[in-house]
Amino acid sequence: MIQPVENMETETRDKMRGGNGEIGLRHILKQNQLKGKCRLFSELVIKPGCSIGLHRHDGEEEIFYIVKGEGLADDNGSKQLLKAGDVMLTGDGASHSIENTGNVDLVIIAVILLY
Repeated sequence: MIQPVENMETETRDKMRGGNGEIGLRHILKQNQLKGKCRLFSELVIKPGCSIGLHRHDGEEEIFYIVKGEGLADDNGSKQLLKAGDVMLTGDGASHSIENTGNVDLVIIAVILLY
């Protein structure tokens, strides 16, 4: 299967998970294309000053791979600056958030795996 970029669904979420501003999502593959083992496989674009609010994952885990930019992540209560090339894994029962603290878009590949 080949998924051309122009066929990928896009959306904008306002105040995602209680965060600030708008988050752009490009759904690389949808859950039904991944045989139910993955709930989300998307590119996220977070503008400067915008954020995804603190939220918990139960029965799943989420991976953030930072493609471009930098942001302040809360990894289950531990705050750390992330930059391009870094990865954050939020496991079952853990919480996380991320805020774009830079001057350019923060671009993330996000994957949510189901147990």
